[in-house]
Amino acid sequence: MSLTVLNVPFPFVPVNDDPIGGAEQIVAQLDRMLVSNGHRSIVIAADGSRTAGQLLPLPRIPDVVDNRAWGRAHHGVRKSIATVLASEPIDLIHLHGCDFPAYLPPPGPPVLGTLHLPIGWYSPAAFQSGRPLTFFNPVSANQARTAPHDLELLPFIENGVAMEDFPCNVDKRSFALVLGRICPEKGIHHAISASALAGVPLLIAGEVFPWAEHQRYFADEIVPRLDRLRRWIGPVAGVPKRRLLAAARCVLIPSLAPETSSLVAMEALASGTPVIAWRAGALPEIVDHGKTGYIVDDVAGMADAISKVDSIDSDACRAAARHRFAQARMLESYLRLYRWLADRGAASIIRKNSMGARAC
Repeated sequence: MSLTVLNVPFPFVPVNDDPIGGAEQIVAQLDRMLVSNGHRSIVIAADGSRTAGQLLPLPRIPDVVDNRAWGRAHHGVRKSIATVLASEPIDLIHLHGCDFPAYLPPPGPPVLGTLHLPIGWYSPAAFQSGRPLTFFNPVSANQARTAPHDLELLPFIENGVAMEDFPCNVDKRSFALVLGRICPEKGIHHAISASALAGVPLLIAGEVFPWAEHQRYFADEIVPRLDRLRRWIGPVAGVPKRRLLAAARCVLIPSLAPETSSLVAMEALASGTPVIAWRAGALPEIVDHGKTGYIVDDVAGMADAISKVDSIDSDACRAAARHRFAQARMLESYLRLYRWLADRGAASIIRKNSMGARAC
């Protein structure tokens, strides 16, 4: 059965072949998977997105993200969803942003909300809408385990990466690498301190989005710590990003948030690069301590791990990524879930039609 799926990511970040955000990266993979399997894919995303299926663009991210900008964005998403539902036979709506309660559609096709962020970061209203045919799935065992007992979740679907995209013949260099959004919860200032304590160079690759808190963090906590050996190189994507990951001595993830997953960690391991990460959320499930990297608790522990990370075997990192984080496994799981949800939606329509016929 051919499906028509509407994916709606966070409204401010473009979706493309190698987007900045992890959720947007999953949306890009799902979009390509649907089209390549003969299904219809529709994506509502920021202008500048590049999709395999049909794109309904939203305005580009504004220079300043304030309450007014949020309001305009949510209005645009609601309007786009309403337009699609009025003109297309949608089998499933897949929502990915933590702000989805602002544009949760009225009763109709099944809705799947993938919880890319810590559950505590969502408004309680997100799970109390009372909308029928609305389901939620976590992205890791840790997230599922730590969810409130009264929150009914579908089985988790772990994220995955395309192993074939990551080179394995790049010479290792001496620098450690941080890759991701520049914002307080990522703890990048701790990575700078750890690299200085270990006496190794550090490259920081990531984008500073126009949220006031992010920009203050960059100006106050990152810029003063930069020097000749600790450099911010801005956002990277595509081949340059993959070469950086492969050439790095290690990837540092000093996250202060209870991470639900980490595509950066998975991509690093796929590149044969060990990961040194804080003991936060699902990170200990991704990094096999002492075999594919180290799980540490503070700056001193991260610095010590950097000094001994050369003992980690690159082939062991790649093998673990192939075995655990294959993109094909993730996409197959979502496609099975899409079909199951679409069947639930079709059965609901049949029941309603049957009840209407009996009433007549």
